[in-house]
Amino acid sequence: SSGSMCLLLSSPCPRCRRAGQGGRHYRAALCAELKQPLTIEEVARRPVRPHEVRVDVHFCGVNFADILVCRGQYQERPHLPFTPGEYGGLCDCGFKRNGVIGVSGFNGMAEECVTDQETLWQVPEKVSLQEAATLPVSYGTAILALEHRAQTKPGETVLVTAAAGATGLAVIDVATNVLQAKVIAAAGSDHKCQLAVQRGAQASVNYSQGSLKEAVRRLAGSGGVNVAIDMVGGEVFLEALRSLAWEGRMVVLGFAGGSIASVPANLLLLKNISAMGLYWGRYQEQDFPVFSRSLSSALQYLQQGRIWPHVGSVFRLEEVNDAFLHVIQRKSTGKVLLSLK
Repeated sequence: SSGSMCLLLSSPCPRCRRAGQGGRHYRAALCAELKQPLTIEEVARRPVRPHEVRVDVHFCGVNFADILVCRGQYQERPHLPFTPGEYGGLCDCGFKRNGVIGVSGFNGMAEECVTDQETLWQVPEKVSLQEAATLPVSYGTAILALEHRAQTKPGETVLVTAAAGATGLAVIDVATNVLQAKVIAAAGSDHKCQLAVQRGAQASVNYSQGSLKEAVRRLAGSGGVNVAIDMVGGEVFLEALRSLAWEGRMVVLGFAGGSIASVPANLLLLKNISAMGLYWGRYQEQDFPVFSRSLSSALQYLQQGRIWPHVGSVFRLEEVNDAFLHVIQRKSTGKVLLSLK
């Protein structure tokens, strides 16, 4: 799923009541036509049905998947027009004022949204909404990739590609600081490699400057790495696959490089390798307890001070197309957020 959020739960405070009685419109980013810039429109509020809550959105994550959705190149294709994005903020749905994050599909890039209460997770005290807004998608994905799919053990070596993006840095954070694994970070520039090492990777490889496989061999030895987590695809995926050790695990997260490689099955056989996919959003409908646990774990790790999410840049709602361009041009590092306040 490309949608998630960070919000606050509250009993109807005077401000919320005023908002409810007064304005019947709110601003939202709309994708009215695929492959065209988003527009900011005044949208009419819709009524809240039973089991739903109205959310006052504070922050919204900008993910590569959101851009693919708006180009018609993603697995999910909502009807036009739609509002993309994951989000976070405040809502009228509890007995006291609490923060929540949630994952909602498509409606995050707006000043408010209406969502099912079941898609909300409470933010612990002393965790800011901006920090919480970094968790859905990137940390949810990292936790399921490392813990649920690859079953990474302490002391193992993890190779992660696109290492300076939001999900890449989340993988470094969780692998290093929660699972006590070693991380080799692979990225496309020296600046991104430096950031990955600053954020906890033991070593880095700039794969725009030669063979990833050879560089990993120099760093990890002839044995190779135990886990590889790839979101680039193409030749980078194949080199990562060839860098795996005996009984290594490859987790496919996406194809940001634009090309989808075929898996040479003989490589799986020779080293008893497992190659597996992770489409985090699908767990919401296929195995909700696993999905829910990934977000609960992320919130718990954040509260315990075990993870340190990195926000690379924050844009205003009216700058949404600049935010998309920032990601498309590969300028972004860490989590890119829209601030709605």
